[in-house]
Amino acid sequence: LLRVKPNIFSYMGTKDKRAITVQEIAVLRITAQRLAHLNKCLMNFKLGNFSYKNHPLKLGELQGNHFTVVLRNITGTDDQIEQAMHSLREIGFINYYGMQRFGTTAVPTYQIGRAILQNNWNEVMDLILKPRPGAEKGYLVKCREEWAKTKDPAAALKKLPVKRCVEGQLLRGLLKYGMKNIISAFGIIPRNNRLMYIHSYQSYVWNNMVSKRIEEYGLRAVPGDLTLKGATAVHIEEGDVDNYTIHDVVMPLPGFDVIYPKHKIGEAYKEMLVADNLDINNMRHKIRDYSLSGAYRKIIIRPQNVSWEVVAYDDPRIPLFTTDLDKLEGKPLPVLPTDGKFRALKMEFSLPPSTYATMAIREVLKMDTSIKNQTQLNTTWLR
Repeated sequence: LLRVKPNIFSYMGTKDKRAITVQEIAVLRITAQRLAHLNKCLMNFKLGNFSYKNHPLKLGELQGNHFTVVLRNITGTDDQIEQAMHSLREIGFINYYGMQRFGTTAVPTYQIGRAILQNNWNEVMDLILKPRPGAEKGYLVKCREEWAKTKDPAAALKKLPVKRCVEGQLLRGLLKYGMKNIISAFGIIPRNNRLMYIHSYQSYVWNNMVSKRIEEYGLRAVPGDLTLKGATAVHIEEGDVDNYTIHDVVMPLPGFDVIYPKHKIGEAYKEMLVADNLDINNMRHKIRDYSLSGAYRKIIIRPQNVSWEVVAYDDPRIPLFTTDLDKLEGKPLPVLPTDGKFRALKMEFSLPPSTYATMAIREVLKMDTSIKNQTQLNTTWLR
């Protein structure tokens, strides 16, 4: 609507698609007036709270996110709720990467990431373009079928009305650079999207290794674990172990610039990568963008500012709290019956960046939080 290039916008992170979210965004050299004007024609979002600053925003500058979540139609006793929420506040949850990190399609993003790291470019092309099971838009199904049949990028592109998707971008690249140069063709996909695949593979390894670590040694710090001193990781020594708890322990995302635990789990990292035809001691890639330096991540997270209440309600369509947008628009709080036939748990908590609210909620629910499972839950009791 502003008729400007997208790169004049900067922000600190991507927000959830299935939520009402608020974040700061910086726009280079555009007046507040011009932006406020857009509210007349914006669908599903609003701009406000303007101020002028001398610098843009950067990915990674975010301090964290604050969540308000309502779990509807709960059946647990008050005691069970207290216990679950108390445990979330005092002990925390395993800091797994949430399901959304691995995509919602039949081909998980980590598989494409693994093929990139293996330098197996035919496999990368195949995984992105081959026909796949599961629900997809009709034109994508047709495009994949065409590709499987002819391996002709021009013919497959003709079946795509929307060219902005990853499939369309890769096909355009293959058309431009030819089937012999998949690396350049893949390079047409925006850098953040390309890196998402290999980061997803790192996350997949991390999730697996953390499960192994907790299974093997439980929820306490043990000799050989890693902890951070400033930004540097050091091993916890035998004589020192009493000075640490599980909340101090970090585990590495695989890369060329990290060290690994000194116990069994260090070996398990190597074994997992060997099984995937990768060498843990050589995470540099001949294409610099795909070289992984690695990082450290806490294995248990304790949310901050945890609070909760149980509310009763009758109509499942009435919101049970006011969003930031409602507050901006001065909407009153919903009036709820005191003896409604359903109960809901309303909870609030803050999490550091790159930790997943779905994983905190899973800890409270003690059940699967995937979209598929949750959608079934919703519909069974609404019928």
